[in-house]
Amino acid sequence: MTGLDTFLLGSVASLVAGLGTGLGGLAIYAVRRMTTALETLLMSLAAGIMLAASAFSLLVPALEAAEPDVGPVGAGLVASAALLLGAGAFWAAHRYIPHEHFFKGREGQELLHVRRLWLFVLAIAIHNFPEGLAVGAGFGGDDQARSMALATGILIQNMPEGFIVAMALVALGNARRAAFLVALLTGMVEPIGGLLGAGAVAFVEPLLPWALGFAAGAMLFVIGGEMIPETHRKGYESRATFGLLLGFCLMLMLDQSL
Repeated sequence: MTGLDTFLLGSVASLVAGLGTGLGGLAIYAVRRMTTALETLLMSLAAGIMLAASAFSLLVPALEAAEPDVGPVGAGLVASAALLLGAGAFWAAHRYIPHEHFFKGREGQELLHVRRLWLFVLAIAIHNFPEGLAVGAGFGGDDQARSMALATGILIQNMPEGFIVAMALVALGNARRAAFLVALLTGMVEPIGGLLGAGAVAFVEPLLPWALGFAAGAMLFVIGGEMIPETHRKGYESRATFGLLLGFCLMLMLDQSL
């Protein structure tokens, strides 16, 4: 494919994956109440999908892309360095961008006169950006089937995330329509990340392993720093662990099937 083809595919795929939050948000019209046990299962399922996607759809292609130029050991170093850069970048985002988690509370720099709703939106946006980056960068490799598996996996994991966000906003007193629209809009951060990731690998080919590793590091930071701690603080640790394993297996099957 040409660089333009890669750019267009990565951008469109990240947009479709981002719509998953809106699809999940629609469920608030059918489900009237979210239990803690269900929320734990859904969030851990999403974490498992992201974890497997980071490994199979990002880090493995990053190693394969770097190895012809720098050898096996060099490829490992490139992927590791890119991973740490991605994690570090999103650690900085969490530290300095004001946002609020539904259970962990407020993080980042304090800003006056910012509505709590928008702090929640910023928190989800920070989480969704690396997913879009991952999908966009993923289409820079030679294995388009693996890239489709990555985009499909992110789409699926966005659904429970969108549902959780919408239900939490309803619990805070927001109307269901507003909660759905916010859930949908948080997913629209992903195409922005997709544009950057797809553009980086489409037009600057040596950046491919770095972009893939960076996206993996950002996703792993979100999983290890936010999602797993959130799911293990509510008294359902075993449910959360098996939910993560189930999500991991689901993404593994997607990767193998596609």
